[in-house]
Amino acid sequence: MADQPTPLERFIQGILPENPVYRQLLGLCPVLAVSNGLKPAITMSVAVAFVLLGANVLISLIRNLLKPHLRIVIFTLTIATFVTLADRFLAAYVYQMSKTLGPYIPLIIVNCIIICRCEVCASKQSVFAAASDAIGQSLGFALALSSIAVVREILGTGMLFGLRVLPTAWPDWVIMILPPGAFLTLGLLLGVINWIDSYKSKKSRSS
Repeated sequence: MADQPTPLERFIQGILPENPVYRQLLGLCPVLAVSNGLKPAITMSVAVAFVLLGANVLISLIRNLLKPHLRIVIFTLTIATFVTLADRFLAAYVYQMSKTLGPYIPLIIVNCIIICRCEVCASKQSVFAAASDAIGQSLGFALALSSIAVVREILGTGMLFGLRVLPTAWPDWVIMILPPGAFLTLGLLLGVINWIDSYKSKKSRSS
């Protein structure tokens, strides 16, 4: 469709301009639940990327066969198929991480990011555009999830990937690796991003 963004635009928009977490506030359940450490955050990001790419490509391939009243059902079944593959792979080859993530991998089925991209892009554009959109949105999700995880893990444990990055004299903020820490960190980072946007907007108007 002529009025749709190009594949390159889809890719770029997904990373920052339309970041699924910081801009669209989608997929917040895993963001809040698994961001107390960088390892689970990266694992979740990879799982979401696999599901999003697979679902977007498959939906794009069959977009001309979709019936309007059945599209959400088809989206859900397609997403569920790729989520099952991701879940079984983690359980078979990365069992400890699979246990750590618990139910949050199966819950990707109802992740608003993936359903949204199937509806907004994959069901309307070519496979290349759908794949570009999936990669861009996945990178945006990984960027958001990892940034929150880095802040929480460093402040909560003084470590990152098992390596100490803060002095041993620095007190660990245990609250940061608990559920309240997820809300505090997300709110803080959202505030910083909104402040930057506001500053840029005022600067552009004054120049």
